[in-house]
Amino acid sequence: MVKEHHVRVYKSEENLAREEQLAYKIAKVAADPVAVSDEVTDMVINRVIDNASVAIASLNRAPIVAARAQALTHGPSTGGKGSKVFGIEERVAPEWAAWANGVAVRELDYHDTFLAADYSHPGDNIPPILAVAQHVGSSGKDLIRGIATGYEIQVNLVKAICLHKHKIDHVAHLGPSAAAGIGTLLGLDVETIFQSVGQALHTTTATRQSRKGEISTWKAHAPAFAGKMAVESADRAMRGQTSPVPIYEGEDGVIAWMLDGPDANYTVPLPEDGEAKRAILDTYTKEHSAEYQAQAWIDLARKLHGEHPEVTDPANVESVLIKTSHHTHYVIGSGANDPQKYSPTASRETLDHSIPYIFTVALQDGAWHHVDSYAPERAGRPDTVELWHKVTTVEDPEWTRRYHSLDIAEKAFGGSVEITLKDGTVITDQIAVADAHPLGARPFAREQYVNKFRTLAAGLVAEDEIERFLAAAARLPELAAGELDQLNIKAADGVIDLAAAPKGLF
Repeated sequence: MVKEHHVRVYKSEENLAREEQLAYKIAKVAADPVAVSDEVTDMVINRVIDNASVAIASLNRAPIVAARAQALTHGPSTGGKGSKVFGIEERVAPEWAAWANGVAVRELDYHDTFLAADYSHPGDNIPPILAVAQHVGSSGKDLIRGIATGYEIQVNLVKAICLHKHKIDHVAHLGPSAAAGIGTLLGLDVETIFQSVGQALHTTTATRQSRKGEISTWKAHAPAFAGKMAVESADRAMRGQTSPVPIYEGEDGVIAWMLDGPDANYTVPLPEDGEAKRAILDTYTKEHSAEYQAQAWIDLARKLHGEHPEVTDPANVESVLIKTSHHTHYVIGSGANDPQKYSPTASRETLDHSIPYIFTVALQDGAWHHVDSYAPERAGRPDTVELWHKVTTVEDPEWTRRYHSLDIAEKAFGGSVEITLKDGTVITDQIAVADAHPLGARPFAREQYVNKFRTLAAGLVAEDEIERFLAAAARLPELAAGELDQLNIKAADGVIDLAAAPKGLF
């Protein structure tokens, strides 16, 4: 059983012992040599495939083109052979591979998720840990151990500490988790990981404006920046450099001034010494390219499309009322009070955080596509705009309760919908979890992860390269030291034009 750790703010004169600080306890978990179970290993492989899927699909999107161009100006550093960047064969410094690949993985908002007290995409841990692993020549087993730690720490921080209500971006949990995962990968001692975790947290606290209003390209860069900072923090800590202490609990620390304040009290679950790291099994990936809280709504909309085709025509519809959780209503629903969520000229980043838009398009099309569903001509279609503006959300206390439930059997990310037609007919339906969720109608297993990769890589990666990568991923536990370059993927000839990248400072 996990051990619950009580975390609060301490005045300086209380002199909180290092061993009692949350960052030190995280470091102890990271340094624990406990074995990784077969079940967790299998899921790590799934998520390596999943990350590669969405990264490949993003190769020519503007944020990736820019981040890749930046990375290519920073060649391998002297401590290793360098790291690979998705789509190309060149090696770069590990922190810059973490940056470029982190942007590629996050850009489409299409990889795994965990939602509890806060939000997270735990797959964001993989790019920095893999980059370091390639640079130093780690083995597949080393990488699996590092990724298991990254997931463990991020998931448990997300279970316990809410960032978003204080408008702090959720990547503040990612910096420490990625630093811890790198510590596990490299077999660092507790003190070094402790300092790395502290530095990673200190450098990755930022506001949530990156996910508010007119959402910018920084949304994809934010987790990549956290991963890059984790790599740099590990490097500094290995060189004996220290971090602010105590970083979480200090009277001028993160909790006191950025989170719940001097009277804060959190309970953070962490594995006991010798206890296996299993948190990755609590996470879930996306079937659709949209914010996770939209996944179940896409599935419900495509169901209603087939059962009630009359609701796809705005001429028949008076109103669409979605009853859902607090988070869904206030973050991606009408409760956000963001007029951009109803704008046909809004950015893709904004539209994938708009339940009114997503539900409307999925309802009309009976499907969802990672490119076509966001196309300007699709968003601007007159009948879509008309129906879209009839969709509103409200918070339902019961769906909020289920959203926050720690019981996986009742935890829910959906809600109910009432579609009122012009003739007075009211069509109602509901959904608790997405079809691809472990408790959903069609849970994702290896077959679905592989199919997602094949689908997104089609036309961008040669068939023999697709097969080579999938075989290498399946053999991850057997990959020897120095063989992790096999987890990189080369785009087909002509897909990437490096000369077309924008110019910058570097």
